[in-house]
Amino acid sequence: MYQYNPNPQGIEQESFRQIRELTDLNAFDRDGQQAVMRVVHSLGDPSVAQHIRISSNACRAGRRALADDKAILCDVEMVKQGITKRMIKREPLCYLNHTDTAGLAKQAGETRSMAALQLWGDDLAGSVVVIGNAPTALFRLLEMIRQGTAAPALIVGIPVGFVGAAESKQALWDEHQELGIECITLLGRQGGSAAASSVVNALLRCNIGEYY
Repeated sequence: MYQYNPNPQGIEQESFRQIRELTDLNAFDRDGQQAVMRVVHSLGDPSVAQHIRISSNACRAGRRALADDKAILCDVEMVKQGITKRMIKREPLCYLNHTDTAGLAKQAGETRSMAALQLWGDDLAGSVVVIGNAPTALFRLLEMIRQGTAAPALIVGIPVGFVGAAESKQALWDEHQELGIECITLLGRQGGSAAASSVVNALLRCNIGEYY
């Protein structure tokens, strides 16, 4: 009764053909274009490309960390679940629902997303951090790095929302050079778990030579 394409490869190829046609990608290099197109695909909105910011060495640093099986640290389970598992050897980590997190948050009077960062420990150094939901986690991470905590290889900071989301991403972009960190972000209120994980998936695909 319905006319549609059931082939997953065909659907993906046609989606990215349309995204290239509708999206201005001229400001980005080859790897950056893949990340931007994945975000556009996840949000269904080509106009978001103009608000995406990618630091000078972000894609290279992220690809290297992923190739070396460094930790992937996520703010929420939805981000973790959005990362393509067949392309990684090491399970992404998320401590939001860890048994210690709620107690740490209550003791400090802060969000669980903030408290969860206390459990990242030695995994943070050289990792890929992916924040798609919690601006407070991004603010806390910036505070930690400013205080001397070992930095990740890449921060994908794309939290969504009306309270703190735009501000946290602007802080990330404004301060990344001063803090010596590489980042990919989407300025403004838009974002979310799917958008954040899509950036990691783009870099993973670049590592195996899969480009659209």
